[in-house]
Amino acid sequence: MIKRLFFTLLLLVGPVSLLQAAEANNSLKHFLQGLTTLQANFQQTLEQQDGGGVYFSSGTFYLKRPGQLRWEYDPPNDQLIVADGKRIWLYDRELEQVSHRSQKAALEGTPAQLLSNTGPLDQHFEIKELSEEDGLNWVELQPRDKDAQFNSVRMALAGKQLLRMEMSDNFGQTTRFVFTNMQRNPPLSEEMFDFIPPPQIDLIGDL
Repeated sequence: MIKRLFFTLLLLVGPVSLLQAAEANNSLKHFLQGLTTLQANFQQTLEQQDGGGVYFSSGTFYLKRPGQLRWEYDPPNDQLIVADGKRIWLYDRELEQVSHRSQKAALEGTPAQLLSNTGPLDQHFEIKELSEEDGLNWVELQPRDKDAQFNSVRMALAGKQLLRMEMSDNFGQTTRFVFTNMQRNPPLSEEMFDFIPPPQIDLIGDL
C-alpha cells in the first residue's frame, strides 16, 4: 500500500507545461500563468480493479516551482513525501522507514510535470479538451510513450484553480483527487522542501 501511494504521487509530482489542442492549451496556460507556489488540502480515493478494494486518504500538499513539492498524509497513513528538486523522499513514520530516489528518473514524462516544472512538455502528452461538467473545464492527458504506466489523466479546472484530478493506470487502478482550500502563491519557506532523514531510521536507496 505504501509503494502504491508513492507511485500514485509520482504521477502528480512531475513537470508540466502542456500544449496541444488550442482550448486545452488555453485552460492549462491560464492555470499555470504566474504560478510560483501552491498549497491545498486533498482527499484521495484509490479504487482497485475487479472490486479489489477502495482506499481513502487525505492530507495537504505544497508546491514551489520549479521542482519542489511536499505531500503530508494525515493519520492513519502518516506519510510524508518531499521532492527537493534533486531527490524524492518518502518517510513512513509508522514503519520508521525512509525511501528515496532520483527525482529526474522518477518524474520523467509524468503528468506531475504540470505542477513543478516550467518548460514545455507537449512532446510527452496528447492533450484533449473535454466537455464541461458541473461548471468545470475538463482536460485529458494521454501519454505518447507506449510504455507509460498510466493510461490517462483527467483534470478539472475552474479559472486558475485545479479542483479535481483522476488517473487510470496500467494496474487497473483509478485514483481520484479532490482539492480544497487551494491558495495560489502563498509564502512558503525553503526549509519546507528540505528533508533530512531522522536518526536510527531504515534508509532504502530506491523503490
